[in-house]
Amino acid sequence: MEAGYLVMLPKVNRLNKKTEIERVFKEGEKFKEDFLFLKIAKNNLNRTRFAFIVSQKVSKKAAVRNKIKRRLRELVRLKLKKLKKGLDALLIVYPGLEIKDFWEIEGTINRLFLKAKIINE
Repeated sequence: MEAGYLVMLPKVNRLNKKTEIERVFKEGEKFKEDFLFLKIAKNNLNRTRFAFIVSQKVSKKAAVRNKIKRRLRELVRLKLKKLKKGLDALLIVYPGLEIKDFWEIEGTINRLFLKAKIINE
């Protein structure tokens, strides 16, 4: 990746309506791994959408919370092709993840997705 060039999670794979996020919270199936919590619910679309929740309990600093979200978005973006379609997912971060590096977070996400059976390996 070139310096200054940022590839983002495509808009179609983002879950950003409050009502949709609340639906996943209420109806979603839960999975926990390390400092990450995953809630998934079916959607009637041919794509998987994600939302990332990092509360102030993780860090009071917005810069730290945003860095965590950027890392999670990138890890999810890299796995999009392998993920099952038709799901809405929330990735909720618990305190402790902020001290993990990118590769530790990747390992946690891999285990979490395998546990939830949403990755086609």
